[in-house]
Amino acid sequence: MRPLQGCRGRGVVVGTVTLCLAAGWALQTPGGVSLVVPQPNINATVAQNILLSVEYSCRGVATIEWKHVSSWGTTSIVEWRSGNYVNISTVYKDRVTTFENGSIQLRNVGMRDAGYYFVTVMEEHGTNAYGTIVVNVYEIIYEDLHFVAVLFAFLAAVSAILICFMWLCNKSLHLFQKKTTHKLTASATEETELETIEC
Repeated sequence: MRPLQGCRGRGVVVGTVTLCLAAGWALQTPGGVSLVVPQPNINATVAQNILLSVEYSCRGVATIEWKHVSSWGTTSIVEWRSGNYVNISTVYKDRVTTFENGSIQLRNVGMRDAGYYFVTVMEEHGTNAYGTIVVNVYEIIYEDLHFVAVLFAFLAAVSAILICFMWLCNKSLHLFQKKTTHKLTASATEETELETIEC
C-alpha cells in the first residue's frame, strides 16, 4: 500500500506544529531566572549613600540575598522573598533599603563598606542567578585643603613682610630727602652769609 501524497505533507506540518508547541511549553515551564547588573563598579566617598542596582526577572517567586565580602570577612546583609518577608542583618539594620527589583540602597558608607557585594536570586524551582558589584570607598582628603590653607598663610605673611619693607623704604627715603634738603638750605645760608660779609 502506498501512502497518500497529501497525508505525508500534513504529517510534516503536524510534526512541526507539535515541535513548536513542545518548545513553547518548555520555555513556559517555571525555572528561568535572569539577573542584570547595570553598574558593576561603584566609587563612593565616606558618608555617601550608594545604590547597588540590579534587575531580575523570573517566572516564580524569587528569594534575593545580598552578601558583602571584604578583607574583614563575609557578612550577610539582607535576604528577602518578593512580596513576603525581609530579613536585614543587625549590622545593616538602619542603613539598608530594599527594592522590588532586587536592588538595595546602602546609606552612610564607611571605609569598611568597600569590597565585593554578591547578590543571589534563587527561584523556588531551584534555579539561581548571581551578580557581583565592586564598591570602592574613598576618604575625603583634607590634606589638599590643609596645603591650600598653609600656602595662603605663607603668601599672607610674605605680603605683610613686603608691605613693612616698602614702608621702611618710604620712611628712609623721606629722612634722606629731609637731610638733603636741610644740607642744601644750610649751604645756601652759608653762601648768603659769606656774600654779605665780603661786601
